[in-house]
Amino acid sequence: MWRYKSLVVLGLGLFFAILLFVQMGMYVLNHLLGTMINLNIFQLCISLFRGNTVVYHSVLLGVNTFIAYTCFILCKKVVHQVIDINRVKKKIALLKNSQLTEQINKKYYRKHMDIHVINCHEHIAFTFGFFKPTIVLSTELIAMLDHAELEAVIYHESAHQRYFDPLKVFVLQMISEVMWYIPLTKWAYQNYKIMIELAADEYAVNRMGSELGLGSALLKLVKTRLKGNATSVLVPFADGTVDFRIKQLIEPESSIPVKLQTKSVFISINMILLLMVLMVIV
Repeated sequence: MWRYKSLVVLGLGLFFAILLFVQMGMYVLNHLLGTMINLNIFQLCISLFRGNTVVYHSVLLGVNTFIAYTCFILCKKVVHQVIDINRVKKKIALLKNSQLTEQINKKYYRKHMDIHVINCHEHIAFTFGFFKPTIVLSTELIAMLDHAELEAVIYHESAHQRYFDPLKVFVLQMISEVMWYIPLTKWAYQNYKIMIELAADEYAVNRMGSELGLGSALLKLVKTRLKGNATSVLVPFADGTVDFRIKQLIEPESSIPVKLQTKSVFISINMILLLMVLMVIV
């Protein structure tokens, strides 16, 4: 259920991005090739003003600056993300417990050896990487959980790995930050993060055949956090969605409220209508 719902939210966020970047691409092609492409809102904005006037050149500068700024921010975030991933890889390689890594992969039948165990005194479980996601577990977490609990955690992270959730979350994050003027993009990003956690829990429960292992693991991590060790729980396995996840485990048939702010919807719809009206006018 949550898997399909998350895809709808992902599609909503991607819709805005595709709409924007297609328009940008048309505008750039207009200037590079000298051909006029219809349904281009940026070209329309400029054409509404007479050439060789202050207003015309101001609008032209504004449009060019907006497109250049958007491309710059996107490139900057991609570069930073690549750098961060490389840093994580180096840190994992430095802390990696090779013996325990081999044992865990064999114990849980991981043919691709895609689980890395690191020596760490914090309770860590997360999935990172875009095209070849890897699961990372800490020795402290493994020591705390029993076999069924650890297996549930691995299945949960395997869902993120299988559906390339790190990549999708990053894409939605970029969209929400670049298209800040459409509040629904931020809503899609925030709610998608919640939904993929619930979807990963569903995957783990289906594979385990019971909610006990996953529920027990979550409760242990929550108790650890309540004892005052706030840094002992690392996202995404036990992040801010844990309340929703526990409720879903207790009442699988209940619905988790995914609310939209009226103001966000109003602003986003008006922005979309404006784009559509201007394209029709062209």
